[in-house]
Amino acid sequence: MNVHYYEYPVGVVGIEATGDAITGIFFGNRKKADDVIGETSVIKSAATQLDEYFAGNRKGFDLPLCAHGTSFQQSVWKALCSIPYGETRSYGEVARAVGNANAFRAVGAANHCNPIAIVVPCHRVVRQGGSLGGYAGGLDIKKYLLELEKSCSFSLG
Repeated sequence: MNVHYYEYPVGVVGIEATGDAITGIFFGNRKKADDVIGETSVIKSAATQLDEYFAGNRKGFDLPLCAHGTSFQQSVWKALCSIPYGETRSYGEVARAVGNANAFRAVGAANHCNPIAIVVPCHRVVRQGGSLGGYAGGLDIKKYLLELEKSCSFSLG
């Protein structure tokens, strides 16, 4: 597994890849013994796209992803990718989108296990009343990402 760390407005972000696919984007330094520190072309591409995202110039990502999880987690992560930039959905809305309206707690658990932060936008999922809920990267980062997207989604068209 290749991994490289970058500094962004939310702090240190690690990007990991195997072969030609991103397998993880995470907050902080969590180097594992078998990690190879170094940039690959796909890691560089992810870093460039994250730079553009934080600059307010990118609203979607075009990266090869390989996230390992259960079939339910995979369905939740796919549903997260359909939440438009600058918008939020409740855990219940995501549960309904994956075909199980009662699975809102399981959606929260799948969000917590999301290995590809920001690109698979679990930060866009909030509680039913609009409060933030949880976030594996911390609520300060979740709030920052939502405010960034809200401020960059305004258009006159």
